Amino acid sequence: MMMLVDCSNCRIPLQLPPGARAIRCSVCHAVTRIADPRAVPTPPYSSTQSHHAVPPAPPVPSPYGQMPAGQPAGVHGRKKALVCGVSYTSSRYELKGCVNDAKCMKYLLVNRFKFPEASVLMLTEEEIDPYKKPTKHNMRMAMFWLVQGCQPGDSLVFHFSGHGSQQRNYTGDEVDGYDETLCPLDFETQGMIVDDEINATIVRPLPYGVKLHAIIDACHSGTVLDLPFLCRMNRSGQYIWEDHRPPSGIWKGTSGGEVISFSGCDDNQTSADTSALSKITSTGAMTYSFIQAIEVGNATTYGNMLNSMRSTIRNTDNLGGGVVTSLLTMLLTGQSLSGGLRQEPQLTANEPFDVYSKPFIL
Repeated sequence: MMMLVDCSNCRIPLQLPPGARAIRCSVCHAVTRIADPRAVPTPPYSSTQSHHAVPPAPPVPSPYGQMPAGQPAGVHGRKKALVCGVSYTSSRYELKGCVNDAKCMKYLLVNRFKFPEASVLMLTEEEIDPYKKPTKHNMRMAMFWLVQGCQPGDSLVFHFSGHGSQQRNYTGDEVDGYDETLCPLDFETQGMIVDDEINATIVRPLPYGVKLHAIIDACHSGTVLDLPFLCRMNRSGQYIWEDHRPPSGIWKGTSGGEVISFSGCDDNQTSADTSALSKITSTGAMTYSFIQAIEVGNATTYGNMLNSMRSTIRNTDNLGGGVVTSLLTMLLTGQSLSGGLRQEPQLTANEPFDVYSKPFIL
């Protein structure tokens, strides 16, 4: 079985062939060297002391080193999903609806779209398995797991519900000058996951015949996958595809696969964590509107899907009364904001298409 190691420079997960002692990163081209465990000396012990070897505790098996056990899903190939819900429990950034979002998304994928349950990896704070906590390391490894070994005909889904933010970009590959980020559970100590890394991990490696859908319920998430094209749609449903390819010329597309992302709002907007939609419990407004569009039959095409999601949020009273899942806003104000905020879900893709003729299929 191949081992996963982090690039010593850009920290992208790399798949180390058996027996290899070094590997070159395909993204930044840095060489990461692996120490030979046989060269590690044993601790010196005094001959006058008696030492009894204590067997180490067995390691917890990681779910990321192997393919899921689900059966192939007919002519559509295999189906795999990564579902992350981060509530930041007992912190000043706590959210109420994110774990609900994750559970609802898993239910939708398994029961409506026939994803094998064993092929849906859940990362939430409710998980007991330490590898399934939504930490930065686990999220990065899980994103790598999602695309590992994918083949033509496969359908992949990445869902994230939690905080999103922005940070200044200094490389010239962002039209607005800012990178978009996702905030893992331990972002305060380990940092955020930047859109460049997300793109390099789950977008650029995607081969021909593989389709990835991302559903990102977070603030500032419009272009968080760094996809080259954004569908700019007005309230009448008319749209144009904006070219968001970096001025620097760096490639942000795939290796032949297809990536389509629904996000909670534009890069300069915030997303709501609210009970105004379900009337029962807190949910992310974007996740709720995404699932509702499917349940009421409006998910025939990507254009109809986007219009339905926007209409649901636009026509909901007091949506701004929920918690705003904007880390940037909370850091600036020291608290959650409320009142009058609006969000418009966005659609981005690796290449333009006719949103009203292309059927929505997971």
